[in-house]
Amino acid sequence: MTTKPTSTRLEHLIEEQARKWQLAMSMRRKRSEPHPPVITISRQPGSGDHIFAHRIAEELNLDIFDDKIIHEIAESAKMSEKVVSSLDEKMRSTLDNWIQFLRTTRFFFSDKYFLHLTKVIGATGRHGGALIIGRGANLILPAEETLRIRLIAPMAVKIKNLSEGLNISPEVAEERIIRIEAERKAFIKKHFKVDIDDPINYDIVINTQFMDVDKIIKLVKSSLKFKKPKERRSTDKKAASKK
Repeated sequence: MTTKPTSTRLEHLIEEQARKWQLAMSMRRKRSEPHPPVITISRQPGSGDHIFAHRIAEELNLDIFDDKIIHEIAESAKMSEKVVSSLDEKMRSTLDNWIQFLRTTRFFFSDKYFLHLTKVIGATGRHGGALIIGRGANLILPAEETLRIRLIAPMAVKIKNLSEGLNISPEVAEERIIRIEAERKAFIKKHFKVDIDDPINYDIVINTQFMDVDKIIKLVKSSLKFKKPKERRSTDKKAASKK
């Protein structure tokens, strides 16, 4: 979604997503299915993220939440609460505990926007079955439950991809890449006090220059097995406590 959604359209999108979440939750409980995965993507502009994101979402049956939609929801307290209210009581309690943990150990919640952003991304992660693009989602969601991906590429590759994808000159593409990268770097530094390029904040950093989409998807699928869904973590803890 590239255009800014209206308030009415945004409310409709949230209500539609909430119904989808509730139906999925009910079906999982009936079938005793595992919690669906959550993937975050941090990317450099021109690294081929859009093609990859849609392919992996399609193959793993994930809903895509791009940075623009997440940002618009987080800017509105009303919209943010709508997303949080889609959680059941137990999930809301877990989210509240996680946000309190973030408050005391990781981040200083400097403004209401950042608190809303954390709630929206946190609620989306609790539901699962999501591919979240940008907005520092890899730094907000629990690392043990989330596959955190960073897509990068050499400048020449990014310029070529963006120039061809948007039908703009290489010079304009380069200027756009430099501007967007600076904005994203500043956003992460401001709210999370870390460097967006620090590999410690990701599970996989992929240079897309020599890896096509099929190879990247294969790598992602094989990496998901190292992330434990919430239900499995809870079972592991119970088993450990009995020993």
